[in-house]
Amino acid sequence: MNHGTTPATVWSLRPARPGDVEEPAELRAVVMRPDLGRLGRYDEHRVRQRLRDCYAPEHTSIVVVDGALAGSVTLRPVEDGLWLENFYLSPALQGRGIGTAVLRPLLARADEEGATVRLDVLRGSAARALYERHGFTEERRDPIDVFMIRPPARPA
Repeated sequence: MNHGTTPATVWSLRPARPGDVEEPAELRAVVMRPDLGRLGRYDEHRVRQRLRDCYAPEHTSIVVVDGALAGSVTLRPVEDGLWLENFYLSPALQGRGIGTAVLRPLLARADEEGATVRLDVLRGSAARALYERHGFTEERRDPIDVFMIRPPARPA
């Protein structure tokens, strides 16, 4: 379990369990509603079901703040590296450095493994800036998503 402190917020990561799926699915609906709505793609059922369909507790960590689920993140092995997905943080906690604090050790692990990390983010999402600050660049895009890539950092 990783622990971290950001200004005025103590958080930790714990391994996900199979029974955790509904809380991250609900959080996904809350977090993605503004961007999906802007893109004309918000569907009350589908937004939750997409997470349920790909939920991989063995590769997922739960962000815990004050003893409660406050976020989730999945770093899943794929043929050519790692795929970062389902990274959601409660809107009340966004902008406090927790996303950076959670992302940093995941990317450090990828660097140690020499793994390229890929992800997709909705076009126009504020989350893109977080990923760019951590070395992700646009690889391609479609009408809805921007696909980003981050090669492993070279040792200093």
